[in-house]
Amino acid sequence: MPGYRCRMLITVAIMLTALPVRVFRGYAQEPSPSLKQADADYREGTAALSRNDLNAALADFQNVVRLAPGAEQGHSALGAVLVRLGRVSEGIRELEKALAIQPSDSAAQLNLALGYEQSGQAAKALPLFQKLAAASVSANQPLAPGVLASYARALATTGQLKAAVARMKEAARRDPRNAVFQDGLGTLYAKLADWPDAKQAFFAAVADNPDFAMAHLHLGLTLRSVGGAGALDELTMADELEPRNPVIALELGRALADAGRDEQALPVLQQASKLDPGSTEAAYQLGLVLSRVDRVPEAIPLLQRAADANPGRAEILINLGMALCLAQRAKVAVPLLQRAVTLEPNNVTAHQDLAVAYIQLSQFDDAIVQLRAALKASPDAAQLHYNLGYALKMQDDAAGAIPELETAERLNASAPEAPYLLGVLYMQAGRYEDAARELSASLKLKGDNGDGWATLGSVYNKLDKLPEAVSALQEAIRQSPLQADPHLTLAAVLAKQNQGAEATEERKKAADLMRAHMNSQRAEVSTNSGNSLLANGKVEDAIADYREALGFDANYAEAHEGLARALERQGKPMEAATERQRATALRQGQTKTQ
Repeated sequence: MPGYRCRMLITVAIMLTALPVRVFRGYAQEPSPSLKQADADYREGTAALSRNDLNAALADFQNVVRLAPGAEQGHSALGAVLVRLGRVSEGIRELEKALAIQPSDSAAQLNLALGYEQSGQAAKALPLFQKLAAASVSANQPLAPGVLASYARALATTGQLKAAVARMKEAARRDPRNAVFQDGLGTLYAKLADWPDAKQAFFAAVADNPDFAMAHLHLGLTLRSVGGAGALDELTMADELEPRNPVIALELGRALADAGRDEQALPVLQQASKLDPGSTEAAYQLGLVLSRVDRVPEAIPLLQRAADANPGRAEILINLGMALCLAQRAKVAVPLLQRAVTLEPNNVTAHQDLAVAYIQLSQFDDAIVQLRAALKASPDAAQLHYNLGYALKMQDDAAGAIPELETAERLNASAPEAPYLLGVLYMQAGRYEDAARELSASLKLKGDNGDGWATLGSVYNKLDKLPEAVSALQEAIRQSPLQADPHLTLAAVLAKQNQGAEATEERKKAADLMRAHMNSQRAEVSTNSGNSLLANGKVEDAIADYREALGFDANYAEAHEGLARALERQGKPMEAATERQRATALRQGQTKTQ
């Protein structure tokens, strides 16, 4: 289960062999001054430990080992303190030396087992834990709860999850108010996918310690896994308790994104990536959200980084490929999506996205192959049938496209795209009644489609349903006031209705629109020419082209902007400022009308 990555750190009291006077056993004569000093240092180290002054104890036991390197107690005590201080590798070396001198030292065995477990050497720890457990049964002295918890973790690391649960349950039973043990028990249940018991253990952990951030994290992840309410609340609580924990931030961001709350997920995932710059998973999740909020250029490098780190993970390749398609970089996307298809031949999304990339490149044959492969895996996917119908239409294969679009409409009657495309194909085939039916159905589902209303108006004109044609064409003109074609079609319909004056007026509007469109195109050509001349230092010629552009279309903002730049180069800042003001006013006017 994702998110169960943070180890529990359980403090275990250091066990030392008693009776430091044994340091001198084996010496027939009076102990030397160095051995006497070693004995004194050992006693002082033990006293420091009783005060929990680990640094003082460390210094004392280091002196013991230096003065009496053959004394097992010194190595054992020094190793235990080093493990407690987190210097586990050094501690293990000292404890191994102690056991080499005296293999029966149970304190060294215990501390070495703990050191092995903390350093990830569970296979070495287990024999020592087993020996200690057997001895505890014989002596009727149960192992301390902290030792049981470490034993449980070692068992879990070696895949013995059920045995690990038994040991952790015993630790929790022996110390029932210990939130760390409850959290550890829940983690083990989660690894076994025993969600009811995991949830119960995590609830117990947060009840025992409401400020235990990792327990809130684990509870939130468990509730997400079982679809229970409150998952986001728990993850949010964990983040509030540890706002600089990258694991918590990542899981909260992922949960918000999965809940469709990308705007909230974005800053959380940005924080996760900032806290752990090396995390490719944080980069990946952030890239996904950026893609969905239309910040594709920012998303692509993050997704690329995740793909480089996980070349065999098809999901990442698919999402990177789709982001590249959104950025109109289908040529780069194709090899990535091809690799995803190779990795997961039955992945419908991989085939579908590869088809989208091929369509962008006008490779319709290749797109059709991918869509048919996807349909074998998911024959009832309406979107796949629609995409295949679209690709076949683009190949002028109406006979192949129509059945696919009809299937798409049948499978998803609430989508407007399939009936619209069907209506166009039926119209092209002269099946005007069918075309009118499908176009009407599409426009009922999605009425803001100026082209659709114009097409329906043309179909009604063919069917001599003139009032219906007028209504449809007027709606097309309302939605797309700068399009000339609906005015021309409406003029033809009005002429059929013997409304000559109205028809003439519509033709005049169409002519004006076509003229304006043509002038706008001419203005664009002249402005581009002016930009090129200005870039080459031909200021006078550039000014002439910009003025020509404005002669075609006085409201062409780009021409005013270019003219302003050219006039500045010519040393006419006042005239340049005037042109720039005109351009700004035009752009502001365009913004208001959008």
